[in-house]
Amino acid sequence: MSRPRTGAVRSLLAAACAAAALITSALPAAAAAGTPSGGSPRPQVTVAQGALRGRPVEGAGAQEFLGVPYAAPPVGAARLRPPQAPRRWTGIREAVVQAPACLQFSPFGLRDPAAVSEDCLYLDVYRPRTARPGARLPVIVWLHGGAYSQGTGTQFGGGTMAELTGSVVVSINYRLGQLGYLALPEITGQNAQRSGSFGLMDQMAALRWTRENIAAFGGNPGNVTVSGQSAGSGSVCALLAAPSAAGLFHRAVLQSGPCTLLRTPDGARAESEARAFAAGAGCTDPAALAACLRAASGPALVEAARTVPTSGPASGDGLLPVDPATAIGSGNWNKVPVMIGSTRSEARLFVALTQPYLTQEQYTAQVLAGYGAAGPEVLARYPASAYGSPYLALSALTTDSTFACQTAWTAQLFAAQVPTYVYEFDDPNSPTLYGAQVPGLDESNAHSAELAYLHDFTMGERPLTADQVALATRMKRYWGAFARYGAPVVPGQTAWPPTGSGATVLTLNPAATRTGTSFGPDHQCAFWRTLPPRPL
Repeated sequence: MSRPRTGAVRSLLAAACAAAALITSALPAAAAAGTPSGGSPRPQVTVAQGALRGRPVEGAGAQEFLGVPYAAPPVGAARLRPPQAPRRWTGIREAVVQAPACLQFSPFGLRDPAAVSEDCLYLDVYRPRTARPGARLPVIVWLHGGAYSQGTGTQFGGGTMAELTGSVVVSINYRLGQLGYLALPEITGQNAQRSGSFGLMDQMAALRWTRENIAAFGGNPGNVTVSGQSAGSGSVCALLAAPSAAGLFHRAVLQSGPCTLLRTPDGARAESEARAFAAGAGCTDPAALAACLRAASGPALVEAARTVPTSGPASGDGLLPVDPATAIGSGNWNKVPVMIGSTRSEARLFVALTQPYLTQEQYTAQVLAGYGAAGPEVLARYPASAYGSPYLALSALTTDSTFACQTAWTAQLFAAQVPTYVYEFDDPNSPTLYGAQVPGLDESNAHSAELAYLHDFTMGERPLTADQVALATRMKRYWGAFARYGAPVVPGQTAWPPTGSGATVLTLNPAATRTGTSFGPDHQCAFWRTLPPRPL
């Protein structure tokens, strides 16, 4: 599968992903326990570990159960080990306060930098107000993004989705940075799968907890959709390829993270990066390496990762034997119906955060340096004059060569084997992420733009307009129908057929949601396929 020959542009994307990660991790204020106004009784369920008491979601016909442990705290001797079963408790656990974020390896993006902990393997559950055990409602499990180094499930509320679609929504935390991904033989040799992808193991543990307990909330353990965006989508790719994840979910949604783009490092590269990280943390004695890393302070590990950021889950071990894109292409993967898509102008966020005031001279030099012999043709296809500015031209070039065309190519792999539904989010007035707006730049349709339309999202820079709320409602109904039926069939909304030889894509736009086959030509994917493949 061809990938872009990016050179300096590829470096821009990698650096910008890390920069963008800093913006998207904010914890909403912890909720206070208490009786809801009006005196209505608070909801209670019993899971394998004990009884939970949640509360109504403010402003929605839904209930929430917050800060529910799905694994034991991965601290002390349990650091850098597979997740273990959560402890039981006696009495009723008040499930009304969200858990802290996992330790952030891009930490200054949090509104409250102190609101982190290694004791972070918790999830939030949202259900319709009328849900009862045995209702067998579809279940949506959400995996947040953040370059595998930051983020938290707590910024993705699911009350509106639960109420509108009759679904049970689960949003999880998982270990990040090198606490979540460290392919060091001295560490991996201590577990049966010989893997250091502890964040991926956490996600599987959350899915197993969901299978075992979601019926108590009214969910159907036999109808679970796993959904993620950016690195969360990369995690979905890994789950699709991991043999031990078979049967844990029944549909998959990949948002702005196609599997052919987010390739996993092989064992040699992952080990090399892990050793460099360990050395940066002051752990160099092979005989004491594991003990040294388990004893190091969290801040020391974060500091060591600044020059060696994690590449996420590695392939070539017992947990993830083969790179997900390779596994999917071979037909040896956990086959389920798939929804996949991207935003119209993904790279605007990345370019805005790294090169907001790019000049014509800088743009030209960067493209020529990055694409070598193909540079003049790239410039001819993406002239700054045609886009209005070098910023917009580089954004279009980077969007097309990475997220857009890789989404199309990943969709083709899926569509040859399972029902596959492809979308493009296109709202030319979408809000930007909170704190990411650069004065004078159009950042609409950028990476993460769709999140405010699908979640009760805490990181939008402004509320949605009435027209955008209407689009958000349509989108939630599509996602909910896909979770329920394995096909986004919504009466009264534009029909969304599976993609196929015609490469049908649904465009999600406030003015007109429509299907068409122009996605590939619009993003010049035939041209990008001609360039030699290069690792991302």
